[in-house]
Amino acid sequence: MKKQYRIKQNEEFQYTFKKGHSFANRQLVIYYRKKVDQSHFRVGLSVGKKIGNAVMRNRIKRCLRQSFHELEPDIKSAYDIVIIARNPTRTMNCGEIKRSLSHLLYKEGLLKNTKR
Repeated sequence: MKKQYRIKQNEEFQYTFKKGHSFANRQLVIYYRKKVDQSHFRVGLSVGKKIGNAVMRNRIKRCLRQSFHELEPDIKSAYDIVIIARNPTRTMNCGEIKRSLSHLLYKEGLLKNTKR
């Protein structure tokens, strides 16, 4: 994922948590907020230490990044999106994580083919 598509600063994460909307399923939590002055979406990933060791956390982040890369043409622009992985993601493969992520994005109207 390109650097311009990433949220890295703690202040940006916190602002998205405080001012954004949230939605969740069993595997993932999504926080998002609209940024009108932005021409593309940006993504921040958070996988806590309770999920597993560094290898497990990095595998989950890799799967999430790959999912966003594959869904990139379908995601609406001008949004900051923060994804928090929950414990059930430990046992999921990348395809299942992508399905869970696309379900969340669809439900919240962040995909281009939804009406929101």
